[in-house]
Amino acid sequence: MDTLAEAPHSALSGVARVLVHAGKLNAKVAEDLVRSAKDKRNSFVASVIAAGAVSPADLAHTLSNALALPLLDLSAVDAQKLPRNVIDGKLAAQYQIVVLGKRGSRLFIGGADPTDQEAVERIKFATQLSPEWVIVEHDKLAKMLEASGVSASESLEALSSGDFEFDVTDDVTSPQESNEPTSDVEDAPVVRFLQKMLIDAINMRASDLHFEPYEYHYRVRFRVDGELREITQPPIAIKDKLSSRIKVISRLDIAEKRVPQDGRMKLKFGAKAIDFRVSTLPTLFGEKIVIRILDPSSAKVGIEALGYEKIEKDRLLKIIQRPYGMVLVTGPTGSGKTVSLYTCLNILNQPGVNIATVEDPAEINLPGVNQVNVNDKAGLN
Repeated sequence: MDTLAEAPHSALSGVARVLVHAGKLNAKVAEDLVRSAKDKRNSFVASVIAAGAVSPADLAHTLSNALALPLLDLSAVDAQKLPRNVIDGKLAAQYQIVVLGKRGSRLFIGGADPTDQEAVERIKFATQLSPEWVIVEHDKLAKMLEASGVSASESLEALSSGDFEFDVTDDVTSPQESNEPTSDVEDAPVVRFLQKMLIDAINMRASDLHFEPYEYHYRVRFRVDGELREITQPPIAIKDKLSSRIKVISRLDIAEKRVPQDGRMKLKFGAKAIDFRVSTLPTLFGEKIVIRILDPSSAKVGIEALGYEKIEKDRLLKIIQRPYGMVLVTGPTGSGKTVSLYTCLNILNQPGVNIATVEDPAEINLPGVNQVNVNDKAGLN
């Protein structure tokens, strides 16, 4: 019996593979449509329907039958009675989905592409619920999203509760002018948004947060397992208020936007306090801000938890006990260099041993170790 795994079109995936296996498309047409969708940065489903290769109704029925998922006719649904503010409008627009309902920890999502794993992960992260797909017709879904006014500008709707107002301005305050207004710095929705981003980053075990302004949009990315992942795209008007908020709690000069600055801040997260290193960088369209998470507990996990092979672990433990020499720890951002170094220092940190470090900068405070920060301006280098 023929199966998806045995078919000659096994290189295809997702909806394309289902349609070819069901006989709705031949492999060559499917491959061309996949390529066209990538070139146009469009979804495969939208490309298939735009090309007239498969009708929206036929596509929905085929996916429902092939994947054993429920099928819903959106024309029979009153959009006004659907749950609102469960996910932000930007997310719904980006992945072409609509929230149909919630039951316990399950969130029922209407969409035309149930094979979109990225959408599942984003929804799960944003809601802390388990998404369950319901197949809907692409054209009816598009009409419902358009009628509901889903747009990128609504991405902070759930946080703002309707009172999120921005003062859109292109002016850059110079040091000679007055500082940023206090209302900008203490804007409640901005405070909540920043706190949410920090907590989400910690829960995702991210090493860095990147806040990046561009000409027409603003995005936030987390570095997880060494790879940057886009998390959200808040309204571009948030950039100045968010920048001011971060700089104030990091003890940076909020009026200085022409040169890079470095600072630190601390967040109490449950029973522990976590430090963050903050770096700002002037760009064409505002200040990019990178926040590095410095969890002191990560330096105390012990070498057994770092995942070294036994031969490598034994070699490292032997080398760091030598009275002199050099150990080079290399790797990309987020690969564990800092944790490895501080773990080794903790192993050596005994009452009978004097340890001094020169760091640029010191990322984690280690009691019992004399940590020295490099200071080029003061000649300490």
